[in-house]
Amino acid sequence: MIQTIRAKDRHHHQSDWLSAYWHFSFLTYNDPNNMNFGPLRVFNDDVVVPGKGFVEHGHQDMEVVTYVIDGALEHKDNMDNKGIIRPGEIQRMSAGRGVRHSEYNHSQKDPVHFIQLWITPAENNLPPSWDQKSFSLAERSGKLLPIAVPAGKNGNDCASTVQIHQDATIYTSLLAPGQSTTLKLGEGRRAYIFVIGGNLKLNGESLNPGDQARVTGERELQLSGAPDAGSSGADFLLLDLP
Repeated sequence: MIQTIRAKDRHHHQSDWLSAYWHFSFLTYNDPNNMNFGPLRVFNDDVVVPGKGFVEHGHQDMEVVTYVIDGALEHKDNMDNKGIIRPGEIQRMSAGRGVRHSEYNHSQKDPVHFIQLWITPAENNLPPSWDQKSFSLAERSGKLLPIAVPAGKNGNDCASTVQIHQDATIYTSLLAPGQSTTLKLGEGRRAYIFVIGGNLKLNGESLNPGDQARVTGERELQLSGAPDAGSSGADFLLLDLP
């Protein structure tokens, strides 16, 4: 089954410095029927104005993954980790038994657009940790590129991936018009797809920018950049989840 949620049906939060689309219940958005999708607890599509951001705050027992679409996001935490996340980079923070951090738009003139998702870990009370990796445009073109994998999977062979403490994999992909790829899902697995830009065909169904698909009970996903005249292909994230 594929449940499609269109961009216009997402919950939108607007303040003087933040425009956010929350895919699941979060802060002031409370829907008991939309709390999570398997271990995926939060999926936020945020735009922060220049020079603003999230003041220092705490997390516990959560895998926090940040993916920048446009601009630059600055991260600092109480483990003395500092980083600036730009397009082509992914950051993972395992909150474990507790961590505090802040996130700010690094630019004083341009907005930053990013995705932040939270995944509940398979084990609580782990030591907090942080990692950041980069990937090239060529690496994700025409295929599904894993950028976050379960901790311990593939060892040190995947230099461009971060490792999360859950049996979940995050892929990024950029498919040109008419270009296609497939993903086979194990029994009982689910998938979550978010279209960043362009037009995606998912098992024959059209998904547009801002659309999401929640997939259960499917064993194979056929994904392609829409071949329609004027299409720019598809830029999307895909999560393979238990």
